[in-house]
Amino acid sequence: MLFAKLVFNKHYLCNDSLHTRSRRPFRHGYNAGTLGRFDSMNSLHTLTRHIVIAMLAGIALGVALNQIGPPAWVQSFVLDGALGVIGTLFVSALKMMVVPLVFVSLVVGVTALGDLSALGRIGARTLGLYLVTTALAISIALTLAVVIGPGHGFDAGQTEAQFSGKSAPPITQVLTDMVPTNPVAAMAEGNMLQIIVFALLFGVAVTMAGVRGTHVLNLFNDLDAVIMHMVEWIMRLAPWGVFALITPTFASQGLDLLLPLAAYFLTLVAALAIQLFVTYPLLVRTLTRLDPRRFLAKLRDPATFAFSTASSGATIPITLRTVEKKMGVNNSVASFTVPLGATINMDGTAMMQGVATVFIANVYGIDLSLTDFLMVVLTATLASIGTAAIPSVGLVTLTMVLGQVGLPVEGIALIIGVDRLLDMLRTTVNVAGDCAVSTIVARQEGALDETVYNDPHAGSVDAATRRMPAAS
Repeated sequence: MLFAKLVFNKHYLCNDSLHTRSRRPFRHGYNAGTLGRFDSMNSLHTLTRHIVIAMLAGIALGVALNQIGPPAWVQSFVLDGALGVIGTLFVSALKMMVVPLVFVSLVVGVTALGDLSALGRIGARTLGLYLVTTALAISIALTLAVVIGPGHGFDAGQTEAQFSGKSAPPITQVLTDMVPTNPVAAMAEGNMLQIIVFALLFGVAVTMAGVRGTHVLNLFNDLDAVIMHMVEWIMRLAPWGVFALITPTFASQGLDLLLPLAAYFLTLVAALAIQLFVTYPLLVRTLTRLDPRRFLAKLRDPATFAFSTASSGATIPITLRTVEKKMGVNNSVASFTVPLGATINMDGTAMMQGVATVFIANVYGIDLSLTDFLMVVLTATLASIGTAAIPSVGLVTLTMVLGQVGLPVEGIALIIGVDRLLDMLRTTVNVAGDCAVSTIVARQEGALDETVYNDPHAGSVDAATRRMPAAS
């Protein structure tokens, strides 16, 4: 009932007809009458601030409950019950939108290119940038870990956890699996690489089909507008969903779990912070000449969602909306770079592998040579492509990295306890990397609207209100 009221209340939804809207209507603004009703809202009550407040409240409440020890009924009916259900429904709603959004948006984006040769150029630039950011990420992590030295003096007997590594499939299987034998099955399973390949081929076919393709494209344009409406509905529920996800996580994990692994935890957090606040802004500044402060300011929505869900895939709808509406990236670029980045961009995961490798080596008293470090960089970078479609890919690639340098795979058990909290931070960095690469590629392709990028209120209700006339 709450969902129905929130979604269909006239104060939240645009009420204009799809037939009177432009090609990508919902991404360019809101209905003027609806905006007029929003105009009286205090700027402090924006959706983004609500989400951040909900996240901080969830962390505070979760830590407090962990410290005092929640009663059995609180654990059962509140944390595992009400909040567990709300959080699960919120993540499910986000994941529900991923496949239709990626498929429809990518088809529309490919047809918007016109020049199909541009598709190969965009693909090459995107793939190259993702590999570069991954290599930089793990290099930073290794350097920082060597300087700080996490793991020295750590007693491996402090944990009774065990870990059994999984082997990665051969690269030939990864390549052959990229082409779906059944596109419907690929969509049902959420196999993002297969969905991307099929959508690219379908979009090219629509472009080359002439008049008949135009009819199909009109349908996809309408579907795209409808799907973006649904994404907006889900975003209105975000503060409740974020609070429901964060509170049980910190109530179960707490801060006591971090103490034995404080050096490892803080080293990885520092490395992730460098990647987020130094590497990405420098790349944006160097390769686009744009103001990196604008870039960081506009990361709040996708970063908050990524931290809460710990899933790049579930954050795709929010990431795609942010890069298009707030950063000014044209859909022809964003529809390709964002889904691909959610699949192969593993900057945060690569950093975990670098710090974890040094940590495990120090715990077991094994010295790593320069050759070993270079092997770690190479293995982790290439593994981001070769293992893109593998579930739990972080642990799989870490198993590969440890095997390459002769470290015991069982050492992964030492860090599993804090991996949930770190996974939330890693996902935030991964999503930020997707946004950075999308911005850079769009700028280089001449597909970035600088007016939108430089507008601090772009994509917000307040900005749309200022740009559009009041309803008559």
